[in-house]
Amino acid sequence: MTRSTNHSPIKIGLACAGGVIEGAIYEIGALNALEEAIGGVHLHELDVYVGVSSGGLISALLANGVSARTLTQAVISQAEPPLNLDPGVLFTPAFREYAGRLGRLPRTLLGTLGQYVSNPGDLSLAGLMVNLGAAVPTGLFTNAPLQRFLARAFSTGGRTNDFRRLGAALRIVAMHLDSAEVTCFGEAGRDDVPISKAIQASTALPGLYCPVEIGGRYYIDGVARRTVHASVALDAGVDLLFCINPIVPVNVQLEQKIDGLRQQSLMDGGLPAVLSQTFRAIVDSRMKTGFKKYAHTHPDADLLLVEPEYEENALFFSNVFSFSNRHDVAECAYQATRNHLLAQADTLQPMLERNGLTLRLDALKDPSRTLFGDDDPTTAPAHRTHFFERTDHVLERLDRVLERVSADTNGTV
Repeated sequence: MTRSTNHSPIKIGLACAGGVIEGAIYEIGALNALEEAIGGVHLHELDVYVGVSSGGLISALLANGVSARTLTQAVISQAEPPLNLDPGVLFTPAFREYAGRLGRLPRTLLGTLGQYVSNPGDLSLAGLMVNLGAAVPTGLFTNAPLQRFLARAFSTGGRTNDFRRLGAALRIVAMHLDSAEVTCFGEAGRDDVPISKAIQASTALPGLYCPVEIGGRYYIDGVARRTVHASVALDAGVDLLFCINPIVPVNVQLEQKIDGLRQQSLMDGGLPAVLSQTFRAIVDSRMKTGFKKYAHTHPDADLLLVEPEYEENALFFSNVFSFSNRHDVAECAYQATRNHLLAQADTLQPMLERNGLTLRLDALKDPSRTLFGDDDPTTAPAHRTHFFERTDHVLERLDRVLERVSADTNGTV
């Protein structure tokens, strides 16, 4: 979608970060809000797409001409069958990896025992764990079923699994495991890899999925190096870049204060919650540092970043196997993005106008708009009602908290 403003071509791009399936659902809701609110743009007709992890899946579908609205239908399994993703394909145990590592166990144990016999004072508990590490599987699951699902989806409906046959530039980012180098599948020299295979590599989150072999080299999730990889699109010469990032840390304390509940901690969620919060905080800090640099490295480019607020807990605690939960996360992302765009309207309007686009304030100010509207075959009235009832309930509780804070403040003046 190269546009012209004052006879100068304008290139528009999209960069999507990861976040596993929850992140993909959030991005779909946010993308629909963006397309609805920005006049003159269709997100499946842009010039450059960059995706990492689950964001690579979303970017590849858009680059293949699948609209944001169609992706919304796919979230709740109402699109054409090849596009309806069953979350179950993302959680197939890596039995082959388990068997391979188990086969290494006798040799590993013998080697460790031999080392201990030769040097009984040198092998500590920590050293023992390191030695036995070679027998530990590299991931709980295999995402090979995801690759097969995508290969089928890209082979129908006029879509393609070949980077070279796309009308737009698509870059899927992964990290080479043995060198920690960033690899952009789709660029010259790396465009012969099937798109579905590139996405499989980019979604190989360490610990969760096994590294993916391509051409004798192993790759893992590109988030290990950067979050959004916006620089890939900026280096391609885009003038305006939409960035979607669902990976932010969560703040559970506000909700507790509103409810008047006793203070709880993510510790209650065990190791998975602690690791998730740690990972999110590191990624968030790194991304903010990167975006500050872009103002100096690419001063002529405009960036529009959309990401959840820290208090939007639905994404952190979502259950992707629940139909209603997927529906609610997408709706939440849609409404939150609308609110963000409206709040930033004074800044966004001139930025969009210099890129030949407009901000549709009438759409943003319309309170009746929902992601799953009445004229949409994907409508689930009970889910919409539940979403708005929950939102109203939270706002009412927030009002009560603010009233108490105000009263306490007045009493101390």
